[in-house]
Amino acid sequence: MRKLPPLRSLHVFEAAARHLNFSLAATELCITQSAVSHQVKQLENYFGETLFHRSGKQFQLTEKGHILFDELEQIFNQLNDLSLRITGEQNQHLQLAVFSSFAIKWLIPRLGDFKRQYPQYNIRLNMITDEPMLSDSVADMFICGRHEQTGFWQTTLHNERLIPVCSPELFQQQEMFNADWFEKQSLLAVDEPSLGLDWDFWGQHNQWHFNRAQQRHVFSHVLLAIEAANAGQGIALASDFMVESDIKSGRLVALDLPPVFTDFRFNFLCKHRKKKQPGIAAFIRWLLQQTNEDKKTSI
Repeated sequence: MRKLPPLRSLHVFEAAARHLNFSLAATELCITQSAVSHQVKQLENYFGETLFHRSGKQFQLTEKGHILFDELEQIFNQLNDLSLRITGEQNQHLQLAVFSSFAIKWLIPRLGDFKRQYPQYNIRLNMITDEPMLSDSVADMFICGRHEQTGFWQTTLHNERLIPVCSPELFQQQEMFNADWFEKQSLLAVDEPSLGLDWDFWGQHNQWHFNRAQQRHVFSHVLLAIEAANAGQGIALASDFMVESDIKSGRLVALDLPPVFTDFRFNFLCKHRKKKQPGIAAFIRWLLQQTNEDKKTSI
């Protein structure tokens, strides 16, 4: 005979651990916050272990709490998948965690095509600026820099290749491109945690010695640098595929300067067990179709 802990308490604990907030868990489960506290306490009494550290209104999982949550998340996800298979239903609402730069400059302009091909699926975008925790509680699918994660299927969408760009108005101030003109322009630099200033990284890889007097404007995000370049404020480094449409439309000009590869890869990841779910499989097919078309028309 199986000896099972109280199942209702496990359900409540999983929600509280996922949110790290009893109030949000109560709202999700349509119960009171005191009911959440009662169920968690019942589970702690059953195991004889403290599952949460409490500090005022802040909650953190203890070591045993982490172990229990990690296992419960997998079990509940498997039960959800089993339910969908038994009932024949499909998960038509999918969540994608994606870097904001990739979302704004590449994904969102194309999503209309996905909607036309697969109108039955709804994609919710969760934009991120840092590498996300790969968890079902965050999203069903991820576009980020993580790779070779246990239990996950992945494919590389783009290798980051930075190219120098500026506005056509700025470029037209010079009849032809030359080093003297370049050294007089402001550099729109992005401070990347893994690279440092992108223009310094570019200079090291291309043996370019900058004039100390050359003006720089430093941004915390590449989207800001691209917008500043569009506004004619200087020369930015941007991922080639992100500015391809700006270059084709004439909003930006790709300068005759060498590119630089950063070794960063934009990867798509989802759990192996989810890869064949109809909605996720459809999104993967569509993504690969889009990236294959990019390769045919790359800058």
